[in-house]
Amino acid sequence: MANYDFPALYNNYWTYDNSTPMSAIRNGLAAQLQTVTGLRVPAEIPDNPTPPTALMRPEAITYNNSFSKATGSHTYTWVVLVIVGRASERTAQKSLDEYCDPSSSSSIKAAIEADQTLSGAALDCRVTEMRGYQAIPVGENTYLGAEFVVTVIA
Repeated sequence: MANYDFPALYNNYWTYDNSTPMSAIRNGLAAQLQTVTGLRVPAEIPDNPTPPTALMRPEAITYNNSFSKATGSHTYTWVVLVIVGRASERTAQKSLDEYCDPSSSSSIKAAIEADQTLSGAALDCRVTEMRGYQAIPVGENTYLGAEFVVTVIA
């Protein structure tokens, strides 16, 4: 479970507009991911992605985190799939390791959490998990990739 600063989040409720659309969260995530040098971040999921690329998709929404509809927030779970290259390439694993390492200059976690408001679209966000470090078939190719789970409170 993520360690959220709930008092700080509560204080933000007085000035926060909770009508933020999902596209604003997507745009905020994309803006943060684009700070990673060399990582492609397409606006929509392409049929044939060109690695290295980060693909974003919403996975779940937990509605109404509080009992007040006026100030209630929602918890969005997003998955960012990063694919780096063909699984058979020697450099693919090294590249993916760099994206997974929270202290590297290519860290997906560090890039997203550098602005936890996602350009004002959220109260808070955290990368809570990396999972599925594996070969991923895409069309006729098999790429090496991993998923990053992002929890957004908006």
